[in-house]
Amino acid sequence: MRTILLTGKNGQVGWELQRTLAPLGRVVALDAEDLDLADAQAIRRKVREVQPHIIVNPAAYTAVDKAESEPELAMAINGIAPGVFAEEARALDALLVHYSTDYVFDGRKDGPYVEDDVPNPLGVYGRTKLAGEEVVRAAGCRHLILRTSWVYGTRGKNFLLTILKLAKERSELRIVDDQIGAPTWSRTLGEVTAQMLAQLHAPGRAPSELQKLYGTYHLTSEGAVSWYGFTEEILRQANARPEPALHPIPTRDYPTPAVRPANSRLSCDRLLSTFGLSGGGWQDNLRLCLQELQNA
Repeated sequence: MRTILLTGKNGQVGWELQRTLAPLGRVVALDAEDLDLADAQAIRRKVREVQPHIIVNPAAYTAVDKAESEPELAMAINGIAPGVFAEEARALDALLVHYSTDYVFDGRKDGPYVEDDVPNPLGVYGRTKLAGEEVVRAAGCRHLILRTSWVYGTRGKNFLLTILKLAKERSELRIVDDQIGAPTWSRTLGEVTAQMLAQLHAPGRAPSELQKLYGTYHLTSEGAVSWYGFTEEILRQANARPEPALHPIPTRDYPTPAVRPANSRLSCDRLLSTFGLSGGGWQDNLRLCLQELQNA
């Protein structure tokens, strides 16, 4: 029985991963109360106690604006902890799955970013997530780094739930229309991660063949839209009544402590060509997520 150590079990992605990883082995799922990711020694003790075959680390410091005033804490969780997991994974010959973000890029590219594009983060959050990627690669363990974007789901704090709440409270909404990305359902991340791991651990795979599959992949829904367009689709599919009036605004009219990339599109061609997997269309995934919310 394979043992899988999972962090962030109560987060958007971790909650989904608890369920999608269950068929692959014994999942030891932890949250912040079980493991302080700002404590490197606590991480080492926990990994050595559990002795996992696979470490899956979706937990992160994700408060993008707050990170600007808490850079040391953000770096401890996003930039240092992944390296500790990677060092322990190498010692155990375990596989590490670590999640990263579109924020490692500056958003100035015209088209979708590919995995080999040069990162240039604009703020503390992006810099700390990039640091996490770098220490994972430097540790030399078997790893998958999965970059994603615009994550939403049925729980936690996210754009979808915020818009549904505001639509009930306000008659007008002003939404940024010059940032483009792919809204990605947390369920998609859980399901595709499990499918990748199932392929990597399929019987008869030669180590030399597997070695070519490790590395960095982009994993988002298919398609792209602005926050304004995403809001339009949320309200349309949710059949919000009365529907608030929507007003598109530029980023400069919605100032935040952290600068966001204008282009968050990530090309997932490597994932498709290597594993034959896709995140599915963002509108279809939104429909399924809203159905689940309505049935809850």
